[in-house]
Amino acid sequence: MRIAGAPISWGVCEVPGWGHQMAPDRVLAEMRDTGLVATEFGPDGFLPADPAEREALLASYGLAPVGGFVPVVLHEPAYDPLPEVERALRGFGDARMLVLAAATGQDGYDERPVLAAENWTTLLANLDRIAVYAAEGGRRTVLHPHVGTIVERLDEVDRVLAGSEVPLCLDTGHLLIGGTDPLELARAAAERIAHVHLKDVDASAADRVRAGETTYTEAVRDGLYRPLGAGDVDTAGIVAALDRAGYDGWYVLEQDTILGAEPAAGGGPVDDVRRSVAFLNGLKSVADV
Repeated sequence: MRIAGAPISWGVCEVPGWGHQMAPDRVLAEMRDTGLVATEFGPDGFLPADPAEREALLASYGLAPVGGFVPVVLHEPAYDPLPEVERALRGFGDARMLVLAAATGQDGYDERPVLAAENWTTLLANLDRIAVYAAEGGRRTVLHPHVGTIVERLDEVDRVLAGSEVPLCLDTGHLLIGGTDPLELARAAAERIAHVHLKDVDASAADRVRAGETTYTEAVRDGLYRPLGAGDVDTAGIVAALDRAGYDGWYVLEQDTILGAEPAAGGGPVDDVRRSVAFLNGLKSVADV
């Protein structure tokens, strides 16, 4: 099992006003110290834009580059997302995974529109078009179902699977919050899963987000995400299902968090990451799960 990290587990996020943003040096050092061997890039500006500088910085902490999360508007017929994707890929260097999210065009993940049929046609066509472009540069594209984006709920995930060739990023938390059982998806569509974000979730809090009783941002601030094994996602079952299907990609620990201030030395989000790494290491052989 290849385990990577993501800066969002340390509260580093592209959403304006999300919370206190920790510095790269501390985040990368804590990734290294928890035993992670690779990371996704985080939002623009967190790591150097130049790919050689970016990779050198990561290498100085013993971390390999996995790829990056790129939220892009895909559903507007008058908007071409390819130049935006091209700009993002220029900073990827040797990283191979383009993690697309179907952005709404608004800041944050608390509201989203309902699409007309023509918008869905545009979105699906753009997914395949971007995947072909990225593949020409030796990179793989996955679509990340994500709360507060166009592809959030089960029917929308099914629409992507049926209407495009793009594989998925199986984000266990966002899927559950959107109403998709990630274990069922891992079993039913393992051949379409090319990347994994591992989160654990308080299912009762997820229910409140889905029902509109609280916003996603409020729920994250109130502890929506839990260390692996401490919530309601069957992480062990998901890993076992993917292992049986021959999945050999990254498992990225990604537990969205919001910080009010700089954590005390040695504490803060890294505590949850340590617990999650220990949980995964404790699975021993997934064949026995």
